[in-house]
Formats: sequence, structure tokens, C-alpha cells
Amino acid sequence: MDQLKQAMRDKNEAALRTLRAIKAAILVEKTAAGAKGEPTEADELKLLQKLVKQRKDSLDIFRAQQREDLAKTEEEEIAIIERFLPQQLSEAELEAQVRAIVTTVGASSPADMGKVMGAASKQLAGKADGKAISEMVKKILAS
Repeated sequence: MDQLKQAMRDKNEAALRTLRAIKAAILVEKTAAGAKGEPTEADELKLLQKLVKQRKDSLDIFRAQQREDLAKTEEEEIAIIERFLPQQLSEAELEAQVRAIVTTVGASSPADMGKVMGAASKQLAGKADGKAISEMVKKILAS
């Protein structure tokens, strides 16, 4: 809430727009059918990751259509939402952790991808994008 008030004071339109979108998404989550009252911190993390993913998908589309004005807006919003997410793993850190998970699970071929993805998704939740985890698992199991 403090960031929203500060964005209003600073007349920072990008931050204001993004923070309002986050607030609206949380309110929708709270009032959705089957909601269990207040969302947990894990639920909020998933929600923020979902918002970032949506914006990244839009960013790719806008870049493909050469709409840099819209792409710039999406980049601004991604940067603001990512301030509320934990630090993402670098590619080297991700590879090391996925290799450890592969060893722990005992996977040896691409057929074991499901087992590895299940464990990796739980262990790396919030620290890495699901798409990046999937690509790393494929790369490691293929070699």
C-alpha cells in the first residue's frame, strides 16, 4: 500500500498502473469461487509470477509485431512486479541445482523428465521460471 501511495505522490504512471494491477489481481484471487480467505505468501508469489509471465508473453508478441511503444510498457511493468519477487537464479546456479535434483531423483533419460520436473518445480518455486527449469531439465537429460 505504501508503494501505491508513493507512486501517486511521485506521479509515476508506470508504477501506479502496475501496482493497481497487482492489487486488483489479489482482490480477484480473494473473492474467487473456492477462495480460502486471505491468500498465503506462496499464493501471492504464484500470482506475481503469473503476472510476470503474462507480460513476458505480451512482450514477445509486441516485439514480433514491432510495437515498441507497447513493448516498453510491458518491460516497465515486468521490472516493477519483479521487485516483489525473490531474486531469480542465474543460468549457472539453475543448472547446478537441476543437476543435483536429477542425481537425487535418479533420472537418466528424457523419459524421466516428469519426475525431475515435479521435484524441481517444488524446490525452485519462485527462484526460477518454469520455462527455464523445463529447458534446463531437457538439456541435462539429453546429455
